[in-house]
Amino acid sequence: MSSLFRTVKLSKSHDPYIIPQNLTNLESFEFDGLEGKVTIREMLDSSYTDAFVVLKDNNIIFEEYQNEMREDDLHLMNSVSKSFVGMLIGILEEKQKLNSKDKLKKYIPELQDSAFRETSIQHALDMTAAVKFSENYLDPSSDFWYEAAVVNWRQDLREENSPKTLLEFMANLKETSQKEFEIFDYRTVLTNILALTVERSCETKFQNLLQTYIWDKLKAEYESHIVSDETDFPYMGAGMNASARDLAKFGLMLMNNGTFNNEQIVPKNWIKSTLEGSIEHKDIFSRSEYGLRLPGFHYKNQIWVGNPETMICIGIYGQAIYVDQKNKVVIVKLSSHPEPDNALLLGNTFLGIAALSENI
Repeated sequence: MSSLFRTVKLSKSHDPYIIPQNLTNLESFEFDGLEGKVTIREMLDSSYTDAFVVLKDNNIIFEEYQNEMREDDLHLMNSVSKSFVGMLIGILEEKQKLNSKDKLKKYIPELQDSAFRETSIQHALDMTAAVKFSENYLDPSSDFWYEAAVVNWRQDLREENSPKTLLEFMANLKETSQKEFEIFDYRTVLTNILALTVERSCETKFQNLLQTYIWDKLKAEYESHIVSDETDFPYMGAGMNASARDLAKFGLMLMNNGTFNNEQIVPKNWIKSTLEGSIEHKDIFSRSEYGLRLPGFHYKNQIWVGNPETMICIGIYGQAIYVDQKNKVVIVKLSSHPEPDNALLLGNTFLGIAALSENI
C-alpha cells in the first residue's frame, strides 16, 4: 500500500516481543460448513487466504502464509483498523485526555453545522450516530467510496471541488438518517472522526499516540503503514497495514483483558464494558439489518462481540482477529477475497474459526 498511496508509519520495536511457538498440524480438523463438512485445509485454500495464525494459551500453534505473503509482509487490514481506534480511546479516557460522553464538536468545532453536531464520542464508537452515510461496498458511488477517494483509493470519484482532506469530507456531511442512539448503522466515517477527536484532544498526531500507547506496548516485530490524506492524517476507518504476528499480539492483549507482556495497556474496565455492552446496545443492534445476520451479537467500542467472552475485529475482503477469552484462543486471518462481503466465504471462515477455537 505504501508504494501506491501516501502513508504514515508506525515504527517497529528495538526489542520486539516474539510470540512463543508450539506448532501442531490443524489442516485435517473438520467442521460443519455452510454446504457440508469442510476441513481447515479446504477452508484456507478456498477463501483466498494470505495469512492464518492460530494462538492457544499465548503460544502460536499454527502459522501459514499463502499467495507469496511472508511473515514480515504488511497486509491491508481494512476495518480491523477501527478496533485500534476504539481501544486507544479507552486508554485516553482513563488518562482523562477526553470523555466518551463529550460531543465531537467540543474537540472539532468545524463540525458545529454538520450532521455530527449532536454526536457524542460514545455514539461514534458504537456506530449509533445520526449521520446519513451509505456503506454499501457494492455500490461504486456510495458515501464510503467517496470518503475513500479522499485518500486516492478511488481516483475516478475525485473532481476539482472534491474534499482534499478527511476533515473537509466530514464537515460537508449535513444530513441525518436517524436520531442519535436510535439504531446501529455501521459507517466508516465515524471511525475517522474518532481518530481526529483523539488527535485534537491530545494536540498530538494520531499516529504518534497510537505508536506510544499501543504499538510500542505490543513490542511490534514490524512496522505498520497507514494510508493518509494530504495532511498526513491517517485513514483509520480502513487504511492500516500490519503483519499477522503483530495483529496476533493485539488479539492477545484483548484476550488477556487489556494486558500484554505483563503490562496493562487497555484498561480492564474498557474491555469489560466492550464485552458486556448493555440492554440498550443489544436492542439497538438486534433491530438493525446486522442483527438479522448476526443474532446474539452486539457492537461496542469499535469491536464486534459474539458472546460475553468473544471479540472479533472484522475487515472487508476477509480480514479478522478472533479473540476467545473462554478458550484462550486468538486467530488471525488475512485474505484477498474477490468481493468485499461474500456470505459463503465469510460464513465458512467463521464457522471454521469458531469450531477450531472450541476444540483445540
